Amino acid sequence: MMKRTITKSRFSLFILMFGCILLVSCSEEKSTAEEYDASIAIAWNEKIMNLAIAEDNLLTLKGVRTTAMMHTAMHDALNSIIPIYETYAYSENHEQANPTAAVSYAAYEVAVSQYPDSKAVFEDLMRAWLDSLADGEDIQQGKIAGEAAAAAVLEMRANDQWDGEAEYTWHPMAPGVYAEFNEHSGTPEGFIFGSGWARAKPFLLPEQGYFRSPPPPDISSTAYTEAFLEVKEVGSHDSETRTGDQAHMAMWWKDFVESSHNRLARELVQLENLNLWEATRAFALMNMTIYDAYVNVFDNKFHYNHWRPYTAIRWADKDDNPDTELDSLWDNLHNHTYAFPSYPSAHGSASSAAMTVLANTLGTGDEYAFTMTTEKVDKAGPFSEKIEMNPPVRSFNSFTEAGLEAAMSRLYLGIHFRYDSEEGHKLGNKVGEYAVENYLKPLY
Repeated sequence: MMKRTITKSRFSLFILMFGCILLVSCSEEKSTAEEYDASIAIAWNEKIMNLAIAEDNLLTLKGVRTTAMMHTAMHDALNSIIPIYETYAYSENHEQANPTAAVSYAAYEVAVSQYPDSKAVFEDLMRAWLDSLADGEDIQQGKIAGEAAAAAVLEMRANDQWDGEAEYTWHPMAPGVYAEFNEHSGTPEGFIFGSGWARAKPFLLPEQGYFRSPPPPDISSTAYTEAFLEVKEVGSHDSETRTGDQAHMAMWWKDFVESSHNRLARELVQLENLNLWEATRAFALMNMTIYDAYVNVFDNKFHYNHWRPYTAIRWADKDDNPDTELDSLWDNLHNHTYAFPSYPSAHGSASSAAMTVLANTLGTGDEYAFTMTTEKVDKAGPFSEKIEMNPPVRSFNSFTEAGLEAAMSRLYLGIHFRYDSEEGHKLGNKVGEYAVENYLKPLY
C-alpha cells in the first residue's frame, strides 16, 4: 500500500486553504443581522420628519409618504443581503453587499427624489455612515443593492396621486350634512381639506375604501342626541365637567400622528435594542400603515360627509331633533375646527393603526408600558402659535390604550362626536391588523 505524505508545499497550501475557510466563516458570522444596530434607521427617520415639518407642517401626505418609501427601500435592500422578512418591491439577491452601505444608498436615493433642495444635507448624512466603513467590494455591492431597492419602491409609487386633487360638491345645509365654517377653520371660502387624500393609492390596502365604517347615527336618534349633548358639554371651551386630565389629553394629542408616532418609534426601537432589520421593518410598516389609514379614513369621510360638532350645535334649531338645543355662541376647547367632514376621526384612525403596528413589530406585544413625550402643540389651528405642554408626557399600559386615548382626545377637544372617535379607533385597528398580517412578514 502506498504511503501518502504531505510535502511542505502541500502543507502550506492546506494551511492557506484552512485559513481562507476560517476567514470566510468569520466573515459570514459577522454578517448576521444582530451585528447591525438601528442607529442609521433612526437618524434617517428623524431627518426626513424634521424636513417634512419644516416644509409643509405635515399638511400634505409628502412627509409620511417619503418616510414610508425610504424605510421600505432600506428594508428591501437589507433583505436582499440577509433575507429575514418578506420584501415589498425588490427581491434580488445581494448577499455580498455591505448592509450599512445598502441602507445608506437606499435612504439617500429616496430622500433626494422627494426633497432635492436638501441634497447636500442628505449627502452629509450618508457620508457620515459610509466613512465609517473600510474600503472594499462589499461597499460597491451595497450601493448597487440600495439604489436598486430605492428605484423599485419609487417606481411602484410613481403616479400614486399622493398630491392629487378631487372635486368636492358642496351640499345645501341640512341635518347631519357637512357645512363650511371658514370663519372657524381659518381657511378661504370654499376650501375643503383632504378630498385628494381619499383618492391617493394606498401602499398596502387593495383600494382606498377597503374598510367601510358603518353609517353614523341618524340625527333624530337617541344615539346622536347623547353624542351631541356630550360633546356640547365636555368639548366646550368653558366646560364645567371636563377634567383637567381630559383637557390635557385633548391638547397633548394634537401633534400629528406621523410626527408623534415616529418620535415614539425612534425611542422604543432604541430602548428595545432592535437590530437594523427589525427597525427598518417597524418604521416601514408603521409609516405605510399611517399613510393607508389616512387614505381609508378620508375615503370614509367623504363617503358620509358628516357635519362637525361646531356646525351641529350652532344649527341645532334646524336639525329636526327636539332634544338638541341651539347655542349660537358655542366654541370648542381650542377655538378651531379642521375643514373637512367629521366621521370617522382621522387622528383616531391613523394613531390606532400605528399603535397596532408597533405592538406587532417591536417584539413587545400589546401589553407594554411606555411613555410618550410631546413638548409643544399648536394653540389652535396648524399655523397658530405653539404652546408648551405641562407635563409634556403621558403614560400608557398598552398600545391599544394609547390608540384609543388618541381617538377619544378629539371628543374633549370638541371637534368630534364620540362615535367619530370610536369608529376611527376601530378603523385604524383594522388597517393596522391588515398590514401586519399581509406585509413584510417573517420568512421563518
